[in-house]
Amino acid sequence: MSERKKTLTINEIYHSIQGESTWVGWPCVFARVTFCNLRCNYCDTEYAFYEGIKRSLGEILDAVAAYRCPLVEITGGEPLLQKNVLPLMSMLCNSGYTVLLETSGAHDISKVDPRVHRIMDLKTPGSGEVDKNLWSNIDHLTARDEVKFVMGSREDYEWSRDKVQRYDLPARCRAVLFSPIFGRIDPRQIVEWILADKLHVRFQLQMHKFIWSPTQRGV
Repeated sequence: MSERKKTLTINEIYHSIQGESTWVGWPCVFARVTFCNLRCNYCDTEYAFYEGIKRSLGEILDAVAAYRCPLVEITGGEPLLQKNVLPLMSMLCNSGYTVLLETSGAHDISKVDPRVHRIMDLKTPGSGEVDKNLWSNIDHLTARDEVKFVMGSREDYEWSRDKVQRYDLPARCRAVLFSPIFGRIDPRQIVEWILADKLHVRFQLQMHKFIWSPTQRGV
């Protein structure tokens, strides 16, 4: 079977503004992949757990190309649950796109094409899924990658701070991102804690949730 005929179950493909990471603000095509084995209690894309249709990699490439946008993010759900996401990302890189992968810290990132910018979301205690983190992934981080911590409490912050310092994450990757759970914690608190502890991390908000309704899909 040719690479273009392989299939993925895709929830949606859309064109919007990148709302997170160091790529925030740039126009971006998002390919949202179906299925996730985690159930973070703050998840804002539960519709991607099961909704989706099978599409060939060729069809996905054509859908992305129609937007004429050089930046593409593969997100979910959890993209790495479907093995054919790996050749898709390589095909996108071969076509000249800058490719981002949004993935949890629960799956092996070592097989991802090294040209891809991996944004790994390590799960904090407040997510309810902290025991799913695959700590060996830290050894595979490069200067192209980013590590995100989503937090809703002081406990989450202190846990994240400990991991940043223990693994010297700022020296391992492009950026370490601290992000508040939308609506659960005052973002200013996290900023004040970062400043007090003099952490070398980047604070971020989910910009798309301030431009559109926080529950709007396809943005």
